[in-house]
Amino acid sequence: MDPHLLRTFVAVLDHRSFSAAASALGYTQSAVSQHIAALETDVGTRLVARRPVAPTPAGRRLMEHAPALLLRLDAARADVARLRQARSTRLTLACSPAALGPSVARALAHLHSTARPLDLEVRVQGREEAIEHVLTGRADAALVDGVAAPSDPLPLPDLGPATILAVAEETLAVLFPHGHPLARRRSVRLTDLAQAQWIDAPDTAVPLDRLRAVCRTDGFRPRIRHRGTDVHGLAALAAAGHGLTALPLPLAATLAGAAVPVHGPRLVHRTELVHPADPADAVRQLTGLVRP
Repeated sequence: MDPHLLRTFVAVLDHRSFSAAASALGYTQSAVSQHIAALETDVGTRLVARRPVAPTPAGRRLMEHAPALLLRLDAARADVARLRQARSTRLTLACSPAALGPSVARALAHLHSTARPLDLEVRVQGREEAIEHVLTGRADAALVDGVAAPSDPLPLPDLGPATILAVAEETLAVLFPHGHPLARRRSVRLTDLAQAQWIDAPDTAVPLDRLRAVCRTDGFRPRIRHRGTDVHGLAALAAAGHGLTALPLPLAATLAGAAVPVHGPRLVHRTELVHPADPADAVRQLTGLVRP
């Protein structure tokens, strides 16, 4: 299966338009049509309905595989390219919002003071984007967060030849409005909150689908959706009563609203460092500084 054809296929379905996909990819609309026709010939079935543009059942099934296949190809290309790159003092660190805590900031300050001259860039991104940037060579390392049982790793995608290191474990908390009946509790159980109203903020807080998975329930339905990586904006929404959200306790305690620790089910908020198998020197130094 030609990855160029597969990339065109993904673009057409992402944009729901042959002309928009052509513009995004820098192709002519005729070339996009030819790519889709060639891919359909390759797999032996129609993948894209034309009017309106939509995936066929076979197209939907292929879309379940295509983004991950293209990401692994980009990751392989980036991994080979790293072997040709000279060592440098540049460090580009991608962080999900709740992973960029005081201990990480202190480690970066120490690294910046000892590894001169260090060209440091910190990007606050969603978890999936941060990991993708490491795999494709757009970032040297990523710090991502999530919830898991104390002895379990985070449920990260298949990263290929990458290294994952747990760097912090913290208590999980739910952020309530101050006037909420549970705001003064010493702790709460997540399962008792499954039917409450929540804020869907997958790039900033614990994703609601993750809460459903760990609590084994179909609850945790969103009242509103928050997109982006603004932790303070998310907290302001929670404090104003738009819904609950789950964050690490040390972070939640600094924000608007009332942070109440979670005591059940038994979970921890974990931060993990992700970097290539052959990392840059600055990443090796950072690893030594953030290792627990």
